[in-house]
Amino acid sequence: MTEELAQDYSTFAGERALDARVPFDTVALEGWLAAQVDGFAGPLTITQFNGGQSNPTYRLTTPGAAYVLRTKPAPAAKLLPSAHAIEREYRVMDALAGTDVPVARMRGLCVDESVIGLAFYVMDFVPGRVLWDPSLPGMTLAERAAIYDEMNRVISALHRVDYRAIGLASYGKPGDYIARQIARWSQQYRASQTQTIDAMDQLIEWLPTHLPTGEPERTSIVHGDFRLDNLIFHPSEPRVLAVLDWELSTLGDPLADFSYHCMAWHVSPGVFRGIAGLDWTALGLPDENAYVARYSQRTGIARPAQWHFYLAYNMFRIAAILQGIMKRVADGTAVSQQALDAGKRARPMAELAWAYAQRSTEPAP
Repeated sequence: MTEELAQDYSTFAGERALDARVPFDTVALEGWLAAQVDGFAGPLTITQFNGGQSNPTYRLTTPGAAYVLRTKPAPAAKLLPSAHAIEREYRVMDALAGTDVPVARMRGLCVDESVIGLAFYVMDFVPGRVLWDPSLPGMTLAERAAIYDEMNRVISALHRVDYRAIGLASYGKPGDYIARQIARWSQQYRASQTQTIDAMDQLIEWLPTHLPTGEPERTSIVHGDFRLDNLIFHPSEPRVLAVLDWELSTLGDPLADFSYHCMAWHVSPGVFRGIAGLDWTALGLPDENAYVARYSQRTGIARPAQWHFYLAYNMFRIAAILQGIMKRVADGTAVSQQALDAGKRARPMAELAWAYAQRSTEPAP
């Protein structure tokens, strides 16, 4: 379960020097790199990215190249079931190489924890821009429009990938994706509950009995956390160079994935990172209808009549993840102010989800 999903930073939000508590063997790591990574030549300098608290993430710098190391948390961390599957992140990005979905080049995966004390993978460092604010301050109207269209292009490309052809037929279970996800996040929420949130109790009861009907069964690769700040853009062009944070990816319903992405139009800036309430026309941003229509043109997937259900489901999922962060705060394994602030958002997000659930009978815009 990823903290980056809910917090106001992402994998590449600044770096800091390693301290004495670094949980892996840096000498053994350099030896592994020398043996496994083509062209690797030290000496090696390691810094830690300020994000990546769920799966700690590090920059590896040599005189001739830069890489990213992503590890499982230290063994002392309390992990929820199915969390931190870094080998899945590696597998999906490695499989997507050469498709229309931009990903970093994978350099190696090590699941043998005897090497450095943790499972890890290494990929190329991709220099570029990570854009934190979806209102894109400081850009022209044309630049904002181009950034949003590029986001739309990339998620559309992902949902068009033939997952069987790239070796991902076993990456997930086709069918009943949303029902299984509701069950999973209900279980995760119960496992991390620190308080009573009435809206979550109502959602856990309501969502399984109001699943969308009349929609064809679709299966694609789903990212699970596709949003602006999980993309690396070219330094000066509106072009995505790499999609980050594949921890929640699997095979599933592309509409569930796309509606998560569209939550930005329904949550406000500040407490939650979104663009609700902003003057989209004045900023040069597409409204949700135009954005969904462009996705439909690219994928052939129309917006479902029960759009508000999809939004409520995704807000419920976020609330469960936020509650997981609060549990880590309570357990003392996530003590930063960002984690505490994120955990406190579980209740308002659940209440927003329940409000959208009550609108599920309304026709799509």
